[in-house]
Amino acid sequence: MVIHKVLENGPGGQEMSKILCATRGGEASYRTQDAAIALAKTRAAELVFLFVVDIGFLDKTERAVRPDVVAEEMTHMGEFLLSMAQERAEAEGITAQRRIYRGTVREELAAAAKQEGADTLILGKPADEGSAFSLEALERLADDIEQDSGVKVKVF
Repeated sequence: MVIHKVLENGPGGQEMSKILCATRGGEASYRTQDAAIALAKTRAAELVFLFVVDIGFLDKTERAVRPDVVAEEMTHMGEFLLSMAQERAEAEGITAQRRIYRGTVREELAAAAKQEGADTLILGKPADEGSAFSLEALERLADDIEQDSGVKVKVF
C-alpha cells in the first residue's frame, strides 16, 4: 500500500506532492534529474534532491584511512552535485531543495523518504555495468524502501 502525504494545497486547491530524487552526480544522473524535474512540473510538486554520504566501502580496505576526512570530502562533493541539480531544476522553472544524509544508502533513502514527507522517491537506473547497482538489485532496493517507508519508488 502506498501512502500519499498531503503537504499543502497547490494552485487551484489541489493536493501538493513532494518528490525526493536521489542523485550521485555525473552525466548518468542527468536523466534521473530530468525525470524528477519533469514530474515536479507535471504535479506542481515540491522537489528535493538528495545525496547520501555512505562510507561503508572503507571497510573493504586495509589502508589507514580516516573515515571522518573521507566523509567530509564526500559531503563537499555532495553539496556541489546537489547545487548543480538545483541549478538544472531552476533553469526549468522549478525551485528545488537539497539534502544530505549520512549512513548506508538503503537505510538513509528510506529514512529520508519518511522524514521529508515525500510521496515519491526517484532513483536512477544503472547507466552501465560499472554502476553501483545492477538493475535487479536496484529494483529490490526500491521494493524494500517502498515497504519500509510507504513511499512510492520510481526507477528512471
